[in-house]
Amino acid sequence: MPGEENRVEDALFRMPAEVELKGLSVPVTVDLELIKKEVHQDPKFQKLIAELRELEDRQNNKYSLQNDVLKYKDRLVVSKTSSLISSILHTYHNSVVGGHSRFLRTYKRISSDLYWEGTKTDIKKHCEECLVCQRNKSLALSPAGLLVPLEIPQAIWNDISMDFVEGLPKTNGFEVILVVVDRLSKYGHFLPLKHPFTAKVVAELFIREVVRLHGFPLSIVSDRDKVFLSHFWQELFRLSGTKLNKSTTYHPQTHGQTEVVNRGVETYLRCFCNEKPKEWVKWLPWTEYCITPRFNEPLRCPLFRLFPAGNRRP
Repeated sequence: MPGEENRVEDALFRMPAEVELKGLSVPVTVDLELIKKEVHQDPKFQKLIAELRELEDRQNNKYSLQNDVLKYKDRLVVSKTSSLISSILHTYHNSVVGGHSRFLRTYKRISSDLYWEGTKTDIKKHCEECLVCQRNKSLALSPAGLLVPLEIPQAIWNDISMDFVEGLPKTNGFEVILVVVDRLSKYGHFLPLKHPFTAKVVAELFIREVVRLHGFPLSIVSDRDKVFLSHFWQELFRLSGTKLNKSTTYHPQTHGQTEVVNRGVETYLRCFCNEKPKEWVKWLPWTEYCITPRFNEPLRCPLFRLFPAGNRRP
């Protein structure tokens, strides 16, 4: 059948004409039109915007004009006197997603999307003056004496640490959180448990929520809880080829990384469940989202780059 008559198949096999799409990516938490209006009214940026409009590609070494929106190194420019800065700081720090994170984490989140003069100073001041943080966070001091750190893992989810957070209000039967942390990436899973729990129950939860995603680890660092010293877990370790590294008695520093994560979990839950403590189970997914760093500081890269497809151990 001639191509002109076979219009259905012709539409499927003919290469479409190239169409240029122009998009603008902005954080969903900001009012783009208001920011645009404030920037265009700011005397500091008026001359810059006029100069960029004269350029063919509308950009110089640092600034660019995209759809009449000013950007600094691909970050949305906000006027220093903007009425939205207070709302932005609250959204990135005080909200459920912000999780009352410390200064550096809050700064990295904001500075990846937005820019205004004095960004770092404003964020630091907001974090230091946050009343919720002052009420619910403890002061972290450096330990005295020389500590010998554990060997650095060679790959993600090869070596993990496990611990329990107990003493929580009973909610739907749950009273305990099983904390599982990858020692290299610092990624964590926080799993609710009912009390009393057995070695078999913990193992089933561990396989369902951790092994299913990441495979069996090469080693596990834990305290001397009877669960991990039981015959059931010893046999599980033997069959999976996993080595159990027990922390030194009365020396929680051996298990320091998980202790830090435990403190972060407890702090987050205090910040958001203080008035309704029995709702802590509902907040666990948000806790995992906020406590787990989007940016791995020791490795200097975004966390998602550490978890490519197919990273699970066999």
